[in-house]
Amino acid sequence: MSQPEKSAKSGSQKVRLYTKGVVLGYKRGLRNQHENTSLVRIQGVGARSDTGFYLGKRVAFVYRAHTKKPAVLKRQRSPNKVRVVWGKVVRSHGNNGVVRVQFRKNLPGQAIGAAVRVMLYPSRV
Repeated sequence: MSQPEKSAKSGSQKVRLYTKGVVLGYKRGLRNQHENTSLVRIQGVGARSDTGFYLGKRVAFVYRAHTKKPAVLKRQRSPNKVRVVWGKVVRSHGNNGVVRVQFRKNLPGQAIGAAVRVMLYPSRV
């Protein structure tokens, strides 16, 4: 097992404000698929009852493109290749803890099997 990451200033562990997830595919029926809704499995969620916490949470699909554009993240001022597609968890799907996510722009087919970040905000508590 690897050592936990520590920040240089305070000596404490870094805090990750997201949970990992994997894109399983698109919402679909027997003959039609609906690309406007993606199915995501969230790490550590195994039942439909566990998905309630994640409803309304933001989801980020972070990827690298070929060309550089102005920075997405504020801390990186120089142009870079990192891009983000944002989405939102809209409801659960099935009984095994999979959720439906609607992204602002539909995810490309290359995103199937890729990692996404399920942010722990906005909070409903």
